[in-house]
Amino acid sequence: MNLSVILCTYNRCQSLLRALESIAASQLPDSVDWQVLIINNNSEDQTHELAEGFCRRHSSRFRYVFEAQQGKSFALNRGIQEATGEVLVFTDDDIIAEPNWLFELTKPFADPRWAGVGGRVFLPKDFVPPSWMALQGENSLLSILAHFDLGAEPLVMNQPPIGNNMAFRKSTFAKYGGFRTDLGPSPGNELRHEDTEFGWRVMKGGDQILYVPSAVVRHAVEERRLGQDYFLAYHFDYGRALVRNRGYRKPIGIIPRVWISFFERLFRMLPKKLWWWFREPDPRKKFFNKCAVWATAGEIAELSDHLFGPSATRVTPVANSAVSEEQV
Repeated sequence: MNLSVILCTYNRCQSLLRALESIAASQLPDSVDWQVLIINNNSEDQTHELAEGFCRRHSSRFRYVFEAQQGKSFALNRGIQEATGEVLVFTDDDIIAEPNWLFELTKPFADPRWAGVGGRVFLPKDFVPPSWMALQGENSLLSILAHFDLGAEPLVMNQPPIGNNMAFRKSTFAKYGGFRTDLGPSPGNELRHEDTEFGWRVMKGGDQILYVPSAVVRHAVEERRLGQDYFLAYHFDYGRALVRNRGYRKPIGIIPRVWISFFERLFRMLPKKLWWWFREPDPRKKFFNKCAVWATAGEIAELSDHLFGPSATRVTPVANSAVSEEQV
């Protein structure tokens, strides 16, 4: 099997080094040919020097690529173009991979049933949550910190994996296109979900993704991500991403669906969620409900932009999702 690991990075040279060292320690059979592509997305810190130095020390396994177009999805799509492996593995610059992670994540591709595979993501062992953050049940906010755990047994996924621990056949990108560049974080923009949007696209197309709990990475939690402001901003952008992911929908009669969605969220959903937020006495549930208000506000803002903003200059999903078969 031939593997390409795609790791995109932006201004995280210290955590990047820890991530690269953990991946370099991967234990795979000699029959597996693998290489790591470090995609520097126009970083302004010492990422260039660190990454090139690491590649010189591990020249048989690691290759440096510079992508000047700002935005994670541009970097991811550049990685797809540069990759030579038949299986493409995706991870981030702020993880620590277990030694058997890469083997466990890619082993299922021996079975042609699987278009993709997703692994388990834990937070650091010393993680201490804020007092206002629910960790379990329907009010849990752990996923905002990239925690991903569907249990201890393998299963066919009914939700997409997340981008710091997933893999797809390269042919899957030829079939479904690349990551949407109207989604994905960039400087000054925390709009995410380019990874899960692609996974949904694959599953809606009828292909299967396998969850493998034995493929484990640990995801760092930056101090800035432990404030309520971060969680609220995340949910606002999540609401915006939901609208973009839905794309075009047929009108109901002569009424465009975007108008129906706008008024439904403004006059029905938002008041209801505001009521749930204000009346909840439990502080953890109360903050969870506040996050739901911010997500609905994000949907309203995005729908408003579609209705009243400069839509002529808006990037469309179709134009942004394409990675051509020639590039793949």
